Amino acid sequence: QVELVESGGGLVQPGGSLKLSCAASGGSFSSYVLGWFRQAPGKERKMDREFVALINWDGSRTYYGDSVKGRFTISRDNPESTAYLQMNGLKPEDAAVYFCAADLVYSDGGMATPSQYTHWGQGTLVTVSA
Repeated sequence: QVELVESGGGLVQPGGSLKLSCAASGGSFSSYVLGWFRQAPGKERKMDREFVALINWDGSRTYYGDSVKGRFTISRDNPESTAYLQMNGLKPEDAAVYFCAADLVYSDGGMATPSQYTHWGQGTLVTVSA
């Protein structure tokens, strides 16, 4: 069973950049579809997590939530068992806890809901403030 650990969160000014990492262990990393979700303050349920981005097993397909298109980039390094989320042009509304998620089943029709992912990390906090 794969375990996921996020890192790279922190405080950044509006317009700034951060790069989040999701390190995996205990599974065949290249077999998993990987997603990033975020949970805004005050939202406690996993089902309320907002889809940010996903990448398929070999990186040939990526999808983004409407609110981050053109600003965020998801990538993965399978030999290093790590996925990344490069976030540019950060806005105050991007502030949230960011979660990495993984699943062995890839649906080409879309995987933008939390219930489609089996494995989750603990999250990393991103704060966007002047």
